[in-house]
Amino acid sequence: MIKLPKNEGLNIVPFIDIILVLLAIVLSISSFVAEGKIKVDLPSGQSSVKMEDEKDRLLIVIDSQSKFFIDDKEQGEGEIKDRIMDLHKDTLVELKSDKNATFHSFVVIVDALKLKGHEKFQIITSKEQ
Repeated sequence: MIKLPKNEGLNIVPFIDIILVLLAIVLSISSFVAEGKIKVDLPSGQSSVKMEDEKDRLLIVIDSQSKFFIDDKEQGEGEIKDRIMDLHKDTLVELKSDKNATFHSFVVIVDALKLKGHEKFQIITSKEQ
């Protein structure tokens, strides 16, 4: 009869430690992804309504320095206007503008939408408490 030493076998404790560290990393990264990369302090309003999710939509973000972003990439004013002119009429345009952004940047977007005749547009705000 062959006797196995007691230290032989599968030790899964280090494996569990590694899995827990990976889980902590994934959870911390997912919170950054959910917030978005561009910091925007939204204005608040009492009439804020949650809209249904549209599958075809374009999110335009204006930060506190009045810079335009689409898909987390900075865009110039001309690029934003070109992108709006190329939109399909059923695409929902969502505008997320920092409350400290200039009014001019807001007008640039609305003006481009009016020139295109695009009517599916919403402004994202936070709900007033």
